[in-house]
Amino acid sequence: MKSILLTIGILLCGLYFYGLHFFVTILAISFLIFFHELGHFSVARLLGVGVNVFSVGFGEKIYTKQIGATQYCISAIPLGGYVSLKGQEDLDPSAKNFDPDSYNTKGPLARIAILVAGPAFNIILAFLIYISLGYIGVERIAPIVGAVSENSAAQSAGIMVGDEILSINGAQIREWNDISKNVVAGDLNLQIKRAGEIKNLNLTPKMGEKLNIWRERIQTPLIGISPGNKPKYITLYHTGASSLGFALDETIQSSKIILVGLEKLVSGVVSPKEMGGIVAITDITTKAVSYGASVVLLLVALISVNLGIINLFPIPALDGGHILFNLIELVFRRPVPEKVFIGASYAGIAILAMLMIFTIVNDFARMLGFYQ
Repeated sequence: MKSILLTIGILLCGLYFYGLHFFVTILAISFLIFFHELGHFSVARLLGVGVNVFSVGFGEKIYTKQIGATQYCISAIPLGGYVSLKGQEDLDPSAKNFDPDSYNTKGPLARIAILVAGPAFNIILAFLIYISLGYIGVERIAPIVGAVSENSAAQSAGIMVGDEILSINGAQIREWNDISKNVVAGDLNLQIKRAGEIKNLNLTPKMGEKLNIWRERIQTPLIGISPGNKPKYITLYHTGASSLGFALDETIQSSKIILVGLEKLVSGVVSPKEMGGIVAITDITTKAVSYGASVVLLLVALISVNLGIINLFPIPALDGGHILFNLIELVFRRPVPEKVFIGASYAGIAILAMLMIFTIVNDFARMLGFYQ
């Protein structure tokens, strides 16, 4: 009953602050978790491991259906989910089962395959979302000059507001972000379109300072142009084989952002105050609904990659922690001592609980304006 009351409270708060858009976020998060657990479930069944419970959501079960040996559930709290394998219980690490269809009777490689499947399904899902986005179209800033800096390389070369950058040293420029990717130290040839006429301009970038996405000041070659305060937007499409390349590139870039962000957090470049949790995800995703389906799908794909990669971190109680234990068993040909396994598992659960509480407090502190 407590879980149901909590869910009703969450839904009422969400409807009050966000309206019906809140349900889109709930459905998106629930689907991501369902797909993650579907990965574990599918590979477990493929390898002959019994599944006791497949639940979308956690807490009190509000709908159950028994099919074979598996109980399929929809549980009260939609922001989570789990698969309970025969012989593996995260909340009770000491529980063991040695029946032929038990997780415990499978070798380390089989167990690792089951564990990797959940994060892998999330990354595959993101890849599929990016493919669909290629066909739907993604809105990007057009490579049209909105401002030219004084005494810059661009000004010296005669670049003007309204010029469209077509290529840099032969590399096609389709959107504004392509410009910085192709600006390097040394001589550059820019092909531009001005009032319908194609022109070629040569310039040499000047070294300057700018802020990266982590708010670090970095030295980089600059040509001295920007899209301005009111940039123009274009919709880019990627179809056929192009959609696969687009999806692969976006999946890799999303993964890099998460991993580099973690490195920046550990090194102190990014403050722990910037860490976000489920409240921030809900807030950002719900607000994105008003910008259209493509923006929501971009966010959902990024969250899916995030969910996949974070679950691979070697923290006991996460998939990555279990993978680490199985790798140790594979290398040393003996399982980790049970006391160590149980202690590490409970420690991992405690760490995850503290991180969840910390990020939720952070989220509310930002939303209420306590962080400037």
